Amino acid sequence: MEEKESEKNLENVQPSYQGPHLEKDYVSVDETLSNRSATEELAAILERQTSGEGVEVSEQRPVLEFENKNAPINWKIVVPTVVIVFAVVVWALFWPDEFANFASESMTALLNNFGWAFVFFGSVYVAFILIVALSRFGRIRLGSDDERPEFRTVSWIAMMFAAGMGIGLMFYGAMEPLTHYREGVPGREPNDVGAAMANSMFHWTLHPWALYAVVGLAIGYSTYRLGRKQLISAAFVPLIGQRAADGWPGRIIDIFAIFATIFGTAVSLGIGAMQIGAGLVAAGFIENVTQWLLIGIIVVLSLAFMASAVSGVGKGIQYLSNFNIILAAILAILVFAVGPTVSILNLIPGSFAAYFDQFFEMAGRTAMSADGTAGEWLSGWTIFYWVWWSSWSPFVGMFLARISRGRTVREFCLGVLVVPSAVSVVWFSIMGGSAIVFEQNGRSVWGDGNPENILFNLLYELPGGSIMAIAAVILLGTFFITSADSASTVMGSMSQNGRSDANPWLSAMWGALTAVVALILLIPSSDALSNLQNVTIVATSPFILILIGLMVSTLLAMRIDVNYQDYREQQRFAAQLARERRAFKELERIEALEARRNERIARKQRKTKR
Repeated sequence: MEEKESEKNLENVQPSYQGPHLEKDYVSVDETLSNRSATEELAAILERQTSGEGVEVSEQRPVLEFENKNAPINWKIVVPTVVIVFAVVVWALFWPDEFANFASESMTALLNNFGWAFVFFGSVYVAFILIVALSRFGRIRLGSDDERPEFRTVSWIAMMFAAGMGIGLMFYGAMEPLTHYREGVPGREPNDVGAAMANSMFHWTLHPWALYAVVGLAIGYSTYRLGRKQLISAAFVPLIGQRAADGWPGRIIDIFAIFATIFGTAVSLGIGAMQIGAGLVAAGFIENVTQWLLIGIIVVLSLAFMASAVSGVGKGIQYLSNFNIILAAILAILVFAVGPTVSILNLIPGSFAAYFDQFFEMAGRTAMSADGTAGEWLSGWTIFYWVWWSSWSPFVGMFLARISRGRTVREFCLGVLVVPSAVSVVWFSIMGGSAIVFEQNGRSVWGDGNPENILFNLLYELPGGSIMAIAAVILLGTFFITSADSASTVMGSMSQNGRSDANPWLSAMWGALTAVVALILLIPSSDALSNLQNVTIVATSPFILILIGLMVSTLLAMRIDVNYQDYREQQRFAAQLARERRAFKELERIEALEARRNERIARKQRKTKR
């Protein structure tokens, strides 16, 4: 009997592999393991722990390419960039009329045909950063899991703010709200305080910082989490592959980024020089702004930011940024204290309310808005800003990544998005609000409408205005130094194969080239700044495609991050274990009920026998 049973069992045994004809019966090791229940997996783990073998978890740190101290200069990026910059400079210098016509016509065509794309994707960037920050991706750290931030939070905020738009707030802080108040915005009448403040906040808060955050997050994750080179092209590896990122497609992206940085910084240098000149005139130090004065200002500022670049990120930019934030806070507090304090206090919550009330109206405004009359206004304000922020995003985003190493994705996204936006709201409420109140009271600071004079006109309407004007001139200079310093640092990194602490003298060389571009292109005529600004925007407008690609590439990379995979595995295991536990409890319940029923039947049978 036993022999027959053994033969029967042997017949039921199937070999694991008996040739190609039985391949369908083959079960791989991975399939065997994946078919185990959660209870079996947990039992196997506990058995190993009990036997003393344990399960050793090791995290292999990737090779950190950006820390390569011997990274050579990438001449395939440096030479083409210098050639392109030289060609543009020669064109503008020897054929200024053709250069001006091209700049104007190209800008008009860009805004008319593709303005809608910049408006639409401006809000997409905000939604993307908020979704990533609030999702499980937010727990991922921009660095190894045990890494901590290099800079203190206060210094981190000061540096990101100074690099991102410090000099812009000085230029537009009083001018833009006053302009919107006097002239109105599409769909709103002039003298509408809420609309004036809401539109100013719309241009300077969430949207520009979300754009910077998209670039910064992509580079920060690619560089400090995955160990790749600190290059925009390296962040595209999940999307286009390593070979393309290291080849000419990647080089074109990096050349494009350096080109945008040079000309964007040159324009900022021009804006800063013009406003500093206006401040010196307002303070009574000089009678008028001459070309030689602008040359002197540009030379002094250039020498200052190159000296800061040579000193390195940890010293020059950090110390100057801390100084900027302190001096800017003092200036804002003084204007708040001696200006129309009560009106400013009323403006801050009112500005927030108007911003959120009109948010979707502003975000959805196109050339067809206000009965088709909004196109010209949009081209001069919203779309202009969006394209301009795009041209700044390569170096600001990379710099944000550089100073955010060790922070979590959630901390980075919310910090970059919320903190500078909140500071901008306060700044515009104080400066712009004061200008509007003076306008209402018949003490207009509009003057001749020259935008670089409005800030100083406002300061001289206040007690101690001469002292505050001098502080504003100093602040303009130091804000520009930090912005240009960060731009030079980033260009040095991009031209040295993504090395995070690029040779300071290489960074200084890029800074010197930027200064030369500013001197050659901004001095010849009063329209030179506008022409250069238009050409920069037109040339860097395709960066919107890079931004879209960065969002996709970042999501693809983070979906396979070990932390995110741990979370997904935890959710899967917990759900499977919960289902098995529920089924087990139901089985126990059925068995218990069956046992009770059998017990009752047994009792009845015993009673019947008696």
